[in-house]
Amino acid sequence: MATQEIYIRNASETEARGPFSAEQVADLAETGQVTRDSMYYDAGTEQWVALTTNPELMAIVFPEKRKLTLKAKDIQTLNKPADESRSINVSDMLAAAEGRTDDTSGKSDPRIAMARAARIGMIGALVSLVAAAGAEILPSTDTLLTMDPAKLLANPLVVLGIVDIGLAILVALGMLTLYPLIRFRAALGLGLMGFLFYVDGQTVPLLAATVGSIGLYLCTIVVSLIPALIAVAAGVGGMGMLAWHFISR
Repeated sequence: MATQEIYIRNASETEARGPFSAEQVADLAETGQVTRDSMYYDAGTEQWVALTTNPELMAIVFPEKRKLTLKAKDIQTLNKPADESRSINVSDMLAAAEGRTDDTSGKSDPRIAMARAARIGMIGALVSLVAAAGAEILPSTDTLLTMDPAKLLANPLVVLGIVDIGLAILVALGMLTLYPLIRFRAALGLGLMGFLFYVDGQTVPLLAATVGSIGLYLCTIVVSLIPALIAVAAGVGGMGMLAWHFISR
């Protein structure tokens, strides 16, 4: 459990966050971003379940704290509380963790930055898959509408487009455990489209498919902000250019 990759989301959220280790989830719980009502993705059952159903994970995320009792003692202090002092709430703690206070400026929690980069990568992968599906299906909609297996198999790009639509839907639903499958699809798509475009001598689609496939692959692995933005730009830009090339013909 300590080394397991964990994806979490609150009951009111549709987007997952992660992957995190159990210790990182415990850190998020201390800042109020994870509660006992939060859910995690159980890879065994392939379902989102409540944290409370996993005693081992609950023991790490919400450990029982022993109450310490001290004998009452009259202590004199020379320090006087400042008049402007106030209590610290959860918003203050989150602002401090994100480096948005005067004391913590430039010292943001790297785990939060990683979660933000992972979310950007997820959005980039989703948009790239949709753009790729448009490039693969729209030029051959007649073949798709016939639903003839022989014609579909004769046009592998249409089959790949159908797969891309399915993957995009699953990513939109938060099924981030499919990232290995998406990486396989990126490599497969690069090989298939690269071969077809190279044989036909289509330079622009070949370049667009190469850049888009590499960007799609990187969207599923980067956890830093700048690389995530570069991956999204490559994936969306390459697949978008590919779709535009075929639609505008």
